[in-house]
Amino acid sequence: MRILITGGFGFIGGRLGQYLQQNGHQVILGSRNASCPPEWLPQAEVAQIDWCDNRSLVLSCNGVDVVIHAAGMNARDCATDPVAALDFNGVATARLVTAASRAGVQRFIYLSTAHVYANPLVDVITEGTCPRNLHPYATSHLAGEHAVMSANQRGQIEGIVLRLSNAFGAPLHKDVNCWMLLVNDLCKQAVQTRKLVLQTNGLQQRDFISIAEVCRVTEHLAVGNGSYTQPSIFNVGSSVSQSVFAIAQSIQQRCAQVLGFEPVLQHVQDEAVEPPGMLSYRIDNLTAIGLKNDDRDSTVEIDSLLRFCHSTFTQTQNSGA
Repeated sequence: MRILITGGFGFIGGRLGQYLQQNGHQVILGSRNASCPPEWLPQAEVAQIDWCDNRSLVLSCNGVDVVIHAAGMNARDCATDPVAALDFNGVATARLVTAASRAGVQRFIYLSTAHVYANPLVDVITEGTCPRNLHPYATSHLAGEHAVMSANQRGQIEGIVLRLSNAFGAPLHKDVNCWMLLVNDLCKQAVQTRKLVLQTNGLQQRDFISIAEVCRVTEHLAVGNGSYTQPSIFNVGSSVSQSVFAIAQSIQQRCAQVLGFEPVLQHVQDEAVEPPGMLSYRIDNLTAIGLKNDDRDSTVEIDSLLRFCHSTFTQTQNSGA
């Protein structure tokens, strides 16, 4: 299949591109900038996308079987500029869905976020849980979801929304904007400072999922023979929650195994900083189509991330010394 990935040079987009190409698909990396195929995916095509030009969007989608829309503004940038967040995560997504439909694309997958439900995520969350988070990151992604689901409902395209929980893993190059993610940040801290510093007490629950598992699920929904018009929204997580402190301990232990030292773990000794709360992030709709969680590579992903940080940021420090 020919698969266009917007945000193809980013954290999730890059890993998806590599995964899909290894599995025999023809990958097109969508980017704002004109570029040659990257060294980490030399056989890919690159499509320059002008998000404000409908003709450019249609041309980018011509001859494409599946669009995976992984481009978007992160939470920090959305908070800084809510108008830009709505314009890109919402309006630009609507433009791309329309363009994909006009170009005859069969399936459109939108990578959204679990944080449309709430922040922090607490209690039992299913695809039927009402989204209530009013942060611009959540509301702008929800606008993008509505554009996809509306086109799906009208039969214009087979639209699928994936609400990702806390994904983590090694990027394909150091300039990827992924170091605000908790697990990625902690692995980088371990290498640079030999410490793991939590800004909270670490008792809060999170659902962590490796980027490898995100790729597996996304490919299944992108190229599977089944029809996913009903339901069209899927929670994507490990369905196994753990505390922030527990994941930090796992990184601490893996660092000792992989890099030969155990970083010091520091956290805030105050429950008032962020009260703990139970979380069950359910993946009922994935289970209903026979796609069960298979995130057996979470330790492998942490090990790979630690090695990436060591090779990248140790060299950076040494070159700057």
